[in-house]
Amino acid sequence: MNNNQIRLFVKIAETGSFTKAGQDMNMTQPAVSRAISALEDELAVKLLLRDRRSGLMLTDIGKRILIIFREIIIGYDKVEQEISAEKGLEKGVIRIGAFPVAAAQLIPGVIRSISARYPEIEISLAEGTVAEVKEWLAARVIDVGLIIPPDDEFDTVPLFREKLYAVLQDDHPLRHKEVICVKDLEDEPMLICRSGYEPPVVDLFRRGGSNLKVKYEVSSFLTALNMIKEGLAVGVMSQLSLLSLPPNVIIRELSPDAYRDIHLAVNVLDELSIAAKLFMDTALELAGNMESTIPS
Repeated sequence: MNNNQIRLFVKIAETGSFTKAGQDMNMTQPAVSRAISALEDELAVKLLLRDRRSGLMLTDIGKRILIIFREIIIGYDKVEQEISAEKGLEKGVIRIGAFPVAAAQLIPGVIRSISARYPEIEISLAEGTVAEVKEWLAARVIDVGLIIPPDDEFDTVPLFREKLYAVLQDDHPLRHKEVICVKDLEDEPMLICRSGYEPPVVDLFRRGGSNLKVKYEVSSFLTALNMIKEGLAVGVMSQLSLLSLPPNVIIRELSPDAYRDIHLAVNVLDELSIAAKLFMDTALELAGNMESTIPS
């Protein structure tokens, strides 16, 4: 069992194809088949199954081995990064996972900053729900995830606290109020975003002694803004989602105040690679600057 076999198996599991994995690793399909057969013979277990309908599938032991192999690859990469750092060369791969608002508003600046200073570092970004980001972290698909607390499964570092606002059409009866009390929204059809928005919104209405009547639940903050623009509902949304408002949409302060925290999450802080540490340090630096520039 060697580094190439391990990386090949992980690539097959991720692409679902011997052919695609071989192309990514500059191997012919017969060479890929021989390498995987040799790996299964050495381990004396079946890792992959072929199914006419579903294509390639991992066996139960294959799924468990996949997580271990990803950890081994991380170990290989950390060794290479340490050697490069000793030579004064910053290299490595950083795999990031984030939910849509964080991916859109926080990650691009971090990637730009790192790429400008360390062009040899590769950064990949996977965008999904908070639940998916947590799954990717647990399966070692990503190195660092941006999530919404609470979560006791990972090591986390606070990255950004964003304020929540009432968002409404510009001809809504409540538009004249500079601060909208949660009680004012008790009879309003409300729209909330999934993927981490629900807990702070529910807590806001609880603290304000108001009944939350959710008419629409959406995943995309852009969808939410366009539905509010059409007057379909009032929203409670975070400041990062409100940096570019569509026409005829306005925001108002809420009473009581409400916030949502975004954390950087990793499996074990003490075991981060040099590249992953660099990403976290850069993200924390830039997020601190954003707090002073975003109007509240």
